[in-house]
Amino acid sequence: MIGLVIVTHGRLAEDFVAATEHVVGPQTAIGTVSIAADDDMEARRNDILAAARRVDSGAGVIILTDMFGGTPSNLAISVMAKANAEVIAGVNLPMLIKLA
Repeated sequence: MIGLVIVTHGRLAEDFVAATEHVVGPQTAIGTVSIAADDDMEARRNDILAAARRVDSGAGVIILTDMFGGTPSNLAISVMAKANAEVIAGVNLPMLIKLA
């Protein structure tokens, strides 16, 4: 199974997981990273990499971000190779339900 990591501004990632689980039930291969304006971006980059490693069962990881060009997307793109991941911007609830 391909792992998922959702990386967003604010706590949107956690809310997306809660909404997804409301529709399809508990998910074990989804990680989240929330990014605030005053966060240490190097720490958040490491959080993304750690989350990707946690959910990778060997089939790779999709990192979903809220907006292309934003900090979450840029940080996710910077760890793609190390995380065995692809990045998709524009995460939405129907996308998460399909991937779950």
